[in-house]
Amino acid sequence: MNRITTLTRKGQASMNIAIVYILISVLGGAIGQVLLKKGMSRMGPLTLQVNEVGNLFQKLATNPFVIIGLLIYGVSTVFWLAALSREDLSYVYPFASLSYIVMLVASWQIFNENITLLRLLGCMVVGVGVFLISRS
Repeated sequence: MNRITTLTRKGQASMNIAIVYILISVLGGAIGQVLLKKGMSRMGPLTLQVNEVGNLFQKLATNPFVIIGLLIYGVSTVFWLAALSREDLSYVYPFASLSYIVMLVASWQIFNENITLLRLLGCMVVGVGVFLISRS
């Protein structure tokens, strides 16, 4: 019985660290996206034309919000990979949708975006879905 308890606790500890990795990844990804949005808003609309590619990359490479946003997003990906190494993809992947909820709040608070009732309800449905999956 002691061996079964140890195995259960070990599995539970693995599950908990995976959730921590997922949450760090989601939060880091959201922070990265907010910084990317801030940087791109300062640059204005982009034109994706072949003759403008060099100029585009120069603008991106000299925009501190874009650079820091990409770095944070990259670090969050490492935490995502750590979570994937510990749990089933079918368990981990739905947690990525938590970023919808984080981004909804960030868009409202940081960028003063209008959040409609349908967007709010949609995020609530996503949250319920993630909760249900986390219980499995």
